[in-house]
Amino acid sequence: MARLLVVPRAAVEVDNLSMTYRKANSELIAVDRLSITMNVGEITSILGPNGAGKTSTIEACEGFRKPTSGKITVFGLDPIKDAPQLRPRVGVMLQEGGAWLGVRAGELLRYVASLHAHPLPVNELLERLSMHDHQQTTFRRLSGGQRQRLSLAIAIVGRPELVFLDEPTAGMDPHARRETWEIIGELRAGGAAVVLSTHHMDEAQELSDRVYILNHGTLAASGTPVQLLRDAAEAQLVVEFGGAVNISRLELAIPELGSAEARASNSYHFAVQSTPALIADVASWCARHQFDLRSIRAEQPTLEERFLDLTKKVVR
Repeated sequence: MARLLVVPRAAVEVDNLSMTYRKANSELIAVDRLSITMNVGEITSILGPNGAGKTSTIEACEGFRKPTSGKITVFGLDPIKDAPQLRPRVGVMLQEGGAWLGVRAGELLRYVASLHAHPLPVNELLERLSMHDHQQTTFRRLSGGQRQRLSLAIAIVGRPELVFLDEPTAGMDPHARRETWEIIGELRAGGAAVVLSTHHMDEAQELSDRVYILNHGTLAASGTPVQLLRDAAEAQLVVEFGGAVNISRLELAIPELGSAEARASNSYHFAVQSTPALIADVASWCARHQFDLRSIRAEQPTLEERFLDLTKKVVR
C-alpha cells in the first residue's frame, strides 16, 4: 500500500500531564508533568517498564481516565468531554478483556462493524487476520493469539483516524506477528495516527517513527529509533574463542581494544567502534599466537539495550 503524503500535524497533544492516585494514606504519582505529541501518519511508541506511567497516560488519551492536572487534546478536542465526537474516529485495542466470553468471534466483529458508517469488509478482515475459520468459535475458546487478532480487527474495522494498540502481538506466532506488523504499517501509510504500547523492543524499533520512553512517570528519552541509538553507548566488538584464553594478552597487544567484558563462556565484549582494520588486527594476532578464534563480529546497540540503560533502576 502506497503511503499517503501527510502534512505532519498532531493527532494527540499531551501538555504537562500529571496523574496521581490515592494509595492507603499516601499519594502515588503515576505521571509527573509529561508533555508528548503523537502525529497523524506516524507510529508513536510509548515504552516503559511496569509502573512507569505509560498505561495511565494512554488511558487518559483514550478518555478512560481524567487527568489530575495538565491538558490532553485529541484532534483538538477533549477526550472526555468530546467523547461522542471522537468515538467514531478512534480505535482502541486493549491488551485483554472487553468481550463477553460466550460471544462468537464473527458475531462480535460484525456487531462492532455495524456501529460504524463505513466499516472495512468484515469477511476480508477476518481472512487477512487468519480468523475466517474461527468466526464461529466463542471468545473463551480462542487462543491468546487469536484473541489478539480479533481485538486488532475490532480496533481497525471502523477505519479509525487514530488507533491505540496495547501489546498488539502478545501471544502471536511469528507469522501472525509479521502480518500484524504489515497491517500496522498500512494504517500509517493510509494516514492514521498509530499509538503503540509494547514490551517487545524489536517491535518498537522496527515500526516506530517516534519513541517516548517513560520512567517513574517522567520522560526519560524521546526521538526516532535512529536518534535514540545514536545517543546510546558505543558499538561493541564481540570476540568468541573455542576454549579458555588469557584475554589480557590480547588487551595488551592491541591497546585500542580497551578492557574486555566477559559474557558467555569464552566470549568477550569490547566497547569500541569496530573498523575493518581493527578486526583484521585481532584476527591476525589470534592466528599468530594460536588463540582458537571462533568468531569476531561488530554489534550495534539495540533499542532494547538503550531502554534497559535508561530504565535499569526500576527493572525487576
